[in-house]
Amino acid sequence: MLVTLPQLAAFLAAAVLITLSPGPDNLMVLSQGISRGRRHGMAFGLGCALGCLNHTLLAALGISALIAASPAAFAALKIAGGGYLVYLGWGAIRSPGVGFDAGGDGAGPQGSLAATFRRGLIANAINPKVVLFFLAFLPQFVNPAQGPAGLQTAILGTLFSAQGALIFGALGYFSGHVGQWLARSRKTGQWLDRTAGAIFIALGLRLILAR
Repeated sequence: MLVTLPQLAAFLAAAVLITLSPGPDNLMVLSQGISRGRRHGMAFGLGCALGCLNHTLLAALGISALIAASPAAFAALKIAGGGYLVYLGWGAIRSPGVGFDAGGDGAGPQGSLAATFRRGLIANAINPKVVLFFLAFLPQFVNPAQGPAGLQTAILGTLFSAQGALIFGALGYFSGHVGQWLARSRKTGQWLDRTAGAIFIALGLRLILAR
């Protein structure tokens, strides 16, 4: 058997604990749900989770190791990933605050659910710290004696993305309810957007400046 049930159970337990622990992805999903509604929060969370498939592919092919070994490539990814988060944050800060999707139907002027999904997907897919995390985390649960390590890595990474989609989706849904309660006026909507924008900018600058 390529991947055993005890192997999967141990991996899934660790993956759930890691996903639930406070971190940048959780903050971004929560801020989107609170500021834009539950469906946008869920869409962004799903994008973040599926962005992990990019890191799974890189880890399975061994490309992550090459990126980690190249300071120039890693620095370029840091700047690109951090710059993208700052760009998203600045856009939220400049928002007039009229796009909160109180009904959660994704039809407001804040943009489509597909656009929100793409933002989450890109934000996670170009994050070099997630690249290094997958490079360090996935191999711990791979047993070369059971079959090709690359294929085992792909299976485990896909499982990580699946559980991430469920957890981030729940975060987006419930944070959307909090946002509906808070967003009682246009002024409140503006401050929700600005708070979300500040979180994105802070995370982006942290990524760029981190060693």
